[in-house]
Order: sequence, then structure tokens, then C-alpha cells
Amino acid sequence: MIKVEKFQQKWDRKGTRSVKWDLTKTFFKDKDVLPMWVADMDFPSVDAVQEAITERAKHNIYGYSVTDQPLKDAIHGWVNKQHHWEINTDWLLFSPGVVTSLHMVVQALTNEEDHVLIQTPVYPPFYDAVKKHNRHVVKNSLQLKEGKYEIDFDDFEQQIIDHQVTMFILCSPHNPLGRVWTKEELTTMADICLKHNVTIVSDEIHGDLTYKEYTHVPIASLSEKFSQNAVTCMAPSKTFNLAGLQGSYLIVPNKDKRQKIKDQFSSQGLGMLNTFAIVAMEAAYLHGEEWLDKLLEVLHENKEYVQKAFHDNTNLINVLDSEGTYLLWLDCRSMNLSSSELKQFFQSKAKVGLNDGLSFGHEGDGFMRMNIACPKETVVEGVNRILAALKDM
Repeated sequence: MIKVEKFQQKWDRKGTRSVKWDLTKTFFKDKDVLPMWVADMDFPSVDAVQEAITERAKHNIYGYSVTDQPLKDAIHGWVNKQHHWEINTDWLLFSPGVVTSLHMVVQALTNEEDHVLIQTPVYPPFYDAVKKHNRHVVKNSLQLKEGKYEIDFDDFEQQIIDHQVTMFILCSPHNPLGRVWTKEELTTMADICLKHNVTIVSDEIHGDLTYKEYTHVPIASLSEKFSQNAVTCMAPSKTFNLAGLQGSYLIVPNKDKRQKIKDQFSSQGLGMLNTFAIVAMEAAYLHGEEWLDKLLEVLHENKEYVQKAFHDNTNLINVLDSEGTYLLWLDCRSMNLSSSELKQFFQSKAKVGLNDGLSFGHEGDGFMRMNIACPKETVVEGVNRILAALKDM
């Protein structure tokens, strides 16, 4: 039986080639900054993953590996049980990561000079996946109303019409806003896209990380007509802290779209996964459910602590309620600082490394993103550093 205490032990990640910890000085110009930024967790993964990797390593021959039927069956079982979506394993394609998949799908299913819709503020690689391939970004800005972000559906459709949009990249659940889109919201977007012949590419890498009051619904699971118009990108990397192993997959029910994406991967020489990514993915999906349940308890407790601590001690930072992911969106606009001043405050005064909200789009100006996937002791230290710095402003 997995206990919550398992997630409270602090691990020294320095010297492990960790982007989050070993590049702290590079990114924040100070080795004493507490890193609470890049989206990986300071928790060990499922024991079954370590055991599977160790057992495979004992063989000591690391030749080319296949994404075989047992792996596909494990994915099928996980998606079916966690998200109530009965997929066909023939729909699966594999990729080193969701960001890689976004680049491949944009190239495979759009043409140069096409317009691609995103909902901002949003995960920065969305911009690159469009711009770096000579396509144009079109924005549907999400609207903050009474502490919750909502979709302006009229603008959503008008942007599609005005710019003759051919693809929509959805972030579901949304990073960095933490929204878990409702079935009604997803249906409205899917209907509009189908009406205007806009392909949906849905980044659902955070889909397993939703709090108990909310349910993640894969947009392609809503109906057959929607599934034929959608490409879904998933991975165990955020769920089980496996990002460094580089393993993800795409679910593409439409045969023609699937072949075009497969051809695009092939044209870039991307044909197989890392041996240990395959082993880890299978083990996590077969044996990780109880671990995930406990993780979500820990994340929920951390979220509530951060919200209460800022609410009770300052009116300068408002923590928006997150419905999913382990990322919190901090509204710092009441601090009345410019974007550069805000970054400087957290980096040099509070000595806490957060993601700058402006990096997610101009709509993120005045906000910061905090990663709470760490032991409670680390969360408390980060919050206390920020509160102390606020008092000294």
C-alpha cells in the first residue's frame, strides 16, 4: 500500500543532470534560487517503473526496440479506464514527446502560410510548433472572469473565419491556467471546428492530473465525427515523472491523417522509442494507478496550502484555483510591477524560480507559474520566501 509519506521525502536532485535543479544558476543567475518552475516533479516515480527498468538493464544489450502489442494494450487499458475512451490500438503512433508530435502534426496536416489557432496564454512551445514551420499563429484569448478563465466562443469562431484557420491546437487540461474543460465547452469547440473544416490537435499530456471534483474528457471521445477530425497527444511523462525517458504517443482514428503523420515522422528519421521509455510506459500504465491516486492527494493538499497561505497573508498575489495539472497560475498584477521587475522580484528578492507569465503570451503579463509537484516542505519554503520578500518591498 502506497502512503502519502512517500511523497514527503526530499530528494537531492543536484548532480543528476536535472534541468530543474542543475541549471538553476544558468536560468536564474543565482544558485540559491529554489526551483519551482519547469514541469517535472520532485517525486520518485512508481516502484514498478524502477523495477522494470532495472530488470531490463540487467540484460545489458540495448539494441533496437519495438513498440509492441503488450505496450499498446497497456495504453488501451489505461485510456479506457482513466478516460472512458475505447480506442483501437491501430490508431496509435509513437513519439519522443508531445512537443515533437506537435511539430510533426503541424507539418503533416497543414501547409506553409496556413493559419493555426491557439488559446492564449498557453504553453510556449505551441507558438514554436506553428511559427518555425512558416505557419501563422492566430489567437483566441481566454477571458479571466471572476477568478476563472472562460472561452469566448464568438471570438473563437470569428478568428477561424477571418483567418481561414486550418488547424486548432487545444491544450486540455490547460497549461498554465489549470482549466479542465467541460464536456459542453469541448463540444462547442469541436462543433465549430468541424463546421469550418479545422483539424483539432489536442495536447492532453496533463489529462491524468485532474482533481477529484473535475473530469478530463478527451475531445476525440465525444463522438465518432469528432474523433475523425482530431489528433490526440498523450504521454505518461507528466503523470509519472518520466519526461527524461522521452516516450509519448498519438491517438489518430482517421486513417488518412494517421498515414500523413506517420510519413512525416519517417521523413525526419523518427521511427522508434528509447528502450527504457517503452519499458517504463508499460510498467507505469499497468501498475501506477494507486500511486497516481496518492499523488493527486498530495498535489491537492499542496494547492490548498498555497492558496490559503497567500489569501491569509497578502492581497498582492491571488492564486487562481487549478482544476488540474500541478501548476498554479499566480495573479501578481496588484504588485504593480513591470514584467521585468516582477521577474527580478521573484528571482533576486524572493529567490524562488518561477515561470514568467509573459512567456505564455502577452495575456500572461503580470502573472507567474508555480510548480507544486514537490514535498510539502519545499512548497512551504517557497511560499515563505515569497511572503517574506513581499513584506520587504
